[in-house]
Amino acid sequence: MAEPAREPSSILIIGSGVFGLSTALALSHRPRYSQTSITVLDRSPFPSPDGSSIDSSRIIRADYADPAYASLAAEAQALWRGKWGEEGRYSESGLVMVADEGKADYVQKSFENVRGLQDVKAIEELKERRDIDRTMGTGGGSGAWGYVNWNSGWADAETGIRFARKLCEESGRVRFVTAEVVRLARKGGQVIGVELRHGKITADLVVLATGAWTGKLIDLRGRADASGHILAYLELTPHEQQRLGGMPILLNFSTGMFIIPPRNGVLKVARHDHGYKNPQRIPNPENTDSTIVVSLPRTQLDEPSQWIPREGEAACRRALADIIPSLADRPFKHTRICWYTDTPTGDFLITHHPTQPGLFLATGGSGHAYKFLPAIGEKVVDCIEGNTPPEFREKWGWPEHTTGDAVVTQDGSRRGRIGMLLDTELGREKSWL
Repeated sequence: MAEPAREPSSILIIGSGVFGLSTALALSHRPRYSQTSITVLDRSPFPSPDGSSIDSSRIIRADYADPAYASLAAEAQALWRGKWGEEGRYSESGLVMVADEGKADYVQKSFENVRGLQDVKAIEELKERRDIDRTMGTGGGSGAWGYVNWNSGWADAETGIRFARKLCEESGRVRFVTAEVVRLARKGGQVIGVELRHGKITADLVVLATGAWTGKLIDLRGRADASGHILAYLELTPHEQQRLGGMPILLNFSTGMFIIPPRNGVLKVARHDHGYKNPQRIPNPENTDSTIVVSLPRTQLDEPSQWIPREGEAACRRALADIIPSLADRPFKHTRICWYTDTPTGDFLITHHPTQPGLFLATGGSGHAYKFLPAIGEKVVDCIEGNTPPEFREKWGWPEHTTGDAVVTQDGSRRGRIGMLLDTELGREKSWL
């Protein structure tokens, strides 16, 4: 769809995570929208406690097998090295990317791409396991081959989101509303706003930046789906914090397991894989006379005592034993399921809806969007205006063909079992048909 014929007098952004806040900030800075009212709406008081971007840490890397994302990530990382990363929001610890024997395709392509983007003196090939262990300095390691990129690092995820919100507030242009959206409001085929649990908000343009909850508001079956991914946290002593605080990140793309350097006496172990699905039967958001089955998040707001499934905890325990053997038996303090918005290709979905005028989508983060926080909003606004970067036109556009109801991300970065159901892995029996 082409750009709007005129600047909208009002833009309503649903969701205050990476896509929502960065888009609001970019709009607030463009003279073209100086007369446009900008509203960001979220169902939870800020910061949303179960939002995927509210966490202790996220990896910041230009290490991508896809050259387009590698270049965009390098652009964002330059901003992390400036004001976005000040006051401890970004730490350049280095990243050890590894793979097991015979499973190194993604890591090999990333190695080649990043060497063309960054200082090669800070990128070292790790030809065998002992090189990996030496570089980690933790008494262990993972994988059989890989490399270390000392240009990469990690962000304090929650403080980064808080900083984005602060910049929006300082602009004086963005209004924030806390309310629960029930459905999109339509008139004659046009999306004109949202209906709330109590009331209604209208706007010339509605931007859905609702992450893993997007499937409740629009039918994205076969195009985007929610998947849950395990995070586990353990406490360290002051001596352990001092010893491990300078370690690099380790990410094994054959298993999906990764560990990020600890801060404030807390270490995180996590897995980037195909995740768990949580299929739910809901009213069809585009035809209330019917129902559909979609995977939707189930978080600790829904179940305060939620703990990750046993198989996930066991995977975290194995990774910990391999990478930091001295902590192999340390109990986890708490765990969490982080909900991705997966697309079949791992590409974002940043586009006008082809058949619903007035609706724009900024979602499909697929577990790798956070690092783009300082830069992605400008790209979203470019897309709103019909100026999608050429290298992303096909990647971010509306998929004409679907993969069926289920979405399995096949971008080369995922491993592990496909089709795990959250209730099954939790030992529950549930009929959602």
